[in-house]
Amino acid sequence: MVKEMSMWRTVFRENNVTSLNHAVASGKARYLVNLSETLHDHRYAEIANKIAERPGVRLVLIAGPSSSGKTTSSKRLALHMRVNGLNPIVISLDDYFRNRVETPLDENGEYDFECLEALDVPFLNQQLEQLFSGQRVEIPKYDFASGSRKFVGQFLQLTENDVLIMEGIHGLNPALTPQIPRDEKFQLYVSVLTPISIDRETRMQAQDYRLMRRMVRDNQFRGMTAEDTILRWPSVRAGEEKHILPFKKQADAAFNSALFYEIPMLKCYAEPLLQMIPSGSPAYGEANRLLNLIRSVIAMTPVDVRHIPPTSIIREFIGGSSFHY
Repeated sequence: MVKEMSMWRTVFRENNVTSLNHAVASGKARYLVNLSETLHDHRYAEIANKIAERPGVRLVLIAGPSSSGKTTSSKRLALHMRVNGLNPIVISLDDYFRNRVETPLDENGEYDFECLEALDVPFLNQQLEQLFSGQRVEIPKYDFASGSRKFVGQFLQLTENDVLIMEGIHGLNPALTPQIPRDEKFQLYVSVLTPISIDRETRMQAQDYRLMRRMVRDNQFRGMTAEDTILRWPSVRAGEEKHILPFKKQADAAFNSALFYEIPMLKCYAEPLLQMIPSGSPAYGEANRLLNLIRSVIAMTPVDVRHIPPTSIIREFIGGSSFHY
């Protein structure tokens, strides 16, 4: 991520709320949107070039913590790979979950959906080996409502230029694909890393970005309140520490999904949700902390938000994406 930070400093010069507020207040929010999205495109192109320059890569694995933009990254990267003459095919690791009755239990007796054993790793590797040997395979579809894996007639057979892309929290764990040779895999770590400062003592933390992203997405698309998201967040972070962060050094490349205009934009969506959390809630302290962080930020206008392109990572969380999720 050192290169990512260097690019941020080079492109955005002053990385603080004062410069952000000045840009938004002076009508330059759309310029920041365009600059940020161009930086993302530049990095996706660089990573796609690395993949194309490595002969024999058949599988691209993408991992990263919650709300880092893994899903959109898989789709954006696929577009750049196609420009390089490859034929990327995105399939979901979630479709390889074990049937719910076979899912391991955690220390509290609850289903542990975040452990590697929640995936049918032997079956996944069997299908990958079949695909890479040219066989026609029926890809499963996991039904989360019933907690069962189904086959619905989705067949896949790879040709010479086809490259599989799979994203999920275990993508960098060598135990996920032990039967696939390392030189046939390209592993990408997607996270949020930002040097934005609120003041001389306070810096926006990466997990604050991700928490607000998830809060907005959960409310928009999953019927959850900001209180629900905040109360679940410690468990999510514990899973990341256990299943993702120990393997990030396995990555062949890293992508920083932070956007310089993100906090003024997220304030439009997150602030009203945070203000709805009552003072008696166990989530109130965290909500108040986040409100204090963004209080000094000037929010982007709805007109400015509408200029965020439909392929942006942030569209995964606020809606309006041209990608299907």
